[in-house]
Amino acid sequence: QAQLVESGGGLVQPGGSLRLSCAASGFIFSAYSLYWYRQAPGKGREFVANINSTGHRKNYADSVKGRFTISRDNAKNVLYLQMNNLKPEDTSVYYCKAAVGLNERWGQGTQVTVSS
Repeated sequence: QAQLVESGGGLVQPGGSLRLSCAASGFIFSAYSLYWYRQAPGKGREFVANINSTGHRKNYADSVKGRFTISRDNAKNVLYLQMNNLKPEDTSVYYCKAAVGLNERWGQGTQVTVSS
């Protein structure tokens, strides 16, 4: 069975750092583009970052550019999101997604709370 399992969320103070992981199994991980999305209370799902199948191209939402870094390890089938200088507005449930064409696979989400 194809699975994406997220970990690394938690409570952090403003200005702190956190690294999210998304471990994949059951599909050809290296063939998929990977994405991070987030959804804050009362808001819709928001694009955060994506990375192509080889890891050579990355894109970021303006709200996180310069603070967040997306990366992948195709040998370990893991997607990462390094989050630095966290702000209260980063508080959200973070979801990973693997996609090729119209075929999408989603993780279960992990809660990130940034609060003083």
